[in-house]
Amino acid sequence: DPEYGLPAAKRRNAAGLLLAYEQSCYDAAPPRMPLLYDHWSVRRVKEAGADCVKILLHYTPFERPEINDIKRAWTERIGDECRAHDIPFVLELLGYDLNGHEKSGAYAKLKPDVVAGSIEEFSKERYGVDLLKIEVPVQLGFIAGTQFFRGEPAYTRSEAREQLLRVASATSKPFVYLSAGVSNAEFIETLEFAGECGSRFNGVLCGRATWQDGVALYAQHGAKALEEWLGTRGCENIARVNRALQCAESWLELLDRATAHAS
Repeated sequence: DPEYGLPAAKRRNAAGLLLAYEQSCYDAAPPRMPLLYDHWSVRRVKEAGADCVKILLHYTPFERPEINDIKRAWTERIGDECRAHDIPFVLELLGYDLNGHEKSGAYAKLKPDVVAGSIEEFSKERYGVDLLKIEVPVQLGFIAGTQFFRGEPAYTRSEAREQLLRVASATSKPFVYLSAGVSNAEFIETLEFAGECGSRFNGVLCGRATWQDGVALYAQHGAKALEEWLGTRGCENIARVNRALQCAESWLELLDRATAHAS
């Protein structure tokens, strides 16, 4: 983000820079309308050294049509800006329950339809999206037999597999999974389950699944303790995620197939 991430990015050792363009509305009540930074544009994001623009959009196909029309037009404008300045556009889609009950079993059952409908819409060329960052459409906590099952099933393992495959087939664009704030262990099992199911995905773009356990340590013992944790446990968390990504498909292979099909 431009507020904290951009100053810190000056120490990134020549790595690529993906910069957010929208203000956070995580804590807002539904329908969580999107909002851009007042003093930023795609032109300015690129001038600041970004190699890619990232936008977070809270979206569900089950929202009122007039609300979703505003969100779609908002995304079209950003896509056009990115095209004009020749910079990749990453769209992160987060679904939500109309009443704010995202942690309920009822929403877990609906979530595959939310994810599938959202990525199907924003895969249209009118939006100019280059990479989709999406939620895993099923939640381990509602699948019996998983390590993190909470006791209330929303789908069987077989049904969950079908939903993973259905969502993957809803777009021809490359997409990566987000962790949705779950623990490292739960995210690893989720990725392994997606791999076992044969679901196509092109990697992950996640944060909290790697570093969130260090926050309490920082609060209790300060920056030095956090730095030591990041150098050990944090690195181990990332290594575990990387091992779980053996089943992911390179987006280059997807591009090669699309090019071959077009020719």
